Amino acid sequence: MTLDIERERPDDLVQSVARAFRVLEVVTRTPGLPVKAIARRSGLNLSTTYHLVRTLAYEGYVTRLKDGTYDVGEQVTHRFYEQLGSLGRGPNTREVLRHLSQTTGYSAYLGRISAGRVVVVDYAEAPGSPYLEDLERGLDVSAHATALGKALLLGMSRRERHELVIDAGMRKFTARTPLDLPLLDAQLARLRADSVVEEHGEFRDDITCAAHLVPRRSGDDTMWAVGLSIPGDVVPQHTRRELSLGVRDLALV
Repeated sequence: MTLDIERERPDDLVQSVARAFRVLEVVTRTPGLPVKAIARRSGLNLSTTYHLVRTLAYEGYVTRLKDGTYDVGEQVTHRFYEQLGSLGRGPNTREVLRHLSQTTGYSAYLGRISAGRVVVVDYAEAPGSPYLEDLERGLDVSAHATALGKALLLGMSRRERHELVIDAGMRKFTARTPLDLPLLDAQLARLRADSVVEEHGEFRDDITCAAHLVPRRSGDDTMWAVGLSIPGDVVPQHTRRELSLGVRDLALV
C-alpha cells in the first residue's frame, strides 16, 4: 500500500526532470543510440530530446561517441560508486586504502557484492601495479577469476555462491581461469575466510592478486573484501602482512 502511494504522480512534478530521467534510462538500457532513436524510445519529440541529451552530455551523465550515438557518461558511474560507498563504510575507508597502497606499493581495491555481482567500490592506485581496466570503480568483477571475488565467495554459503557464479557466468580470461564449479569449489575448499586469498594469472597473465575478506561485526553487515594487484607470481611476505593489517583497520571503520 505504501509503495503505491509513493508511486502516485505528485502535483508539483517537474516535467523537464522527469523527461531527462526517461532519456537517461533509455541510454542506460540501450547504449549506442542516436538522438532520433532515444526520442522514439522515450516517447518525446526530437527537439526536446536533443536539448535534454545535450544537457546530460554537458553534465557528464551521457557521452557522445564518434559515430554520433550516445553512451552512459562517467557521472553515472560516480553516483553509483557514491551510493555503494555509503553503505556500511565510514569516511576513513579511502584513507585505509591509500595507506595500504603506499605501504605495499601496489594498487588496492575495495569490493562488495551488489545485485548479485562483485563490484569495485573504491580503489587507490600505486606505481607498482599495472593498470587493470576491468577493476574500475562501479564495474563488475568476475568472482571466479579474481582474488577479490573469491574472498567474497568464501563469506557465502555454497548454494549462494553457486547461484552468483552461475548467474554471472564463468568467462575465460587466461589458460588458468577455472571454468567449472567443481574446480572452483576445490579451490575455495583450500582457502580460509580469515586469511589472505591469492590468485595467480587467472584474471590476467603474469599478474597475481591477493585479497582478504573484511570481518563482519554481525551477520546483517555488508560483506566487503580488499585486494591488491601484483606483477609476477609471488606475493611478498610484507605485502601479505600489510594486507591483513589493512583489513583489520577496515573492520573498525
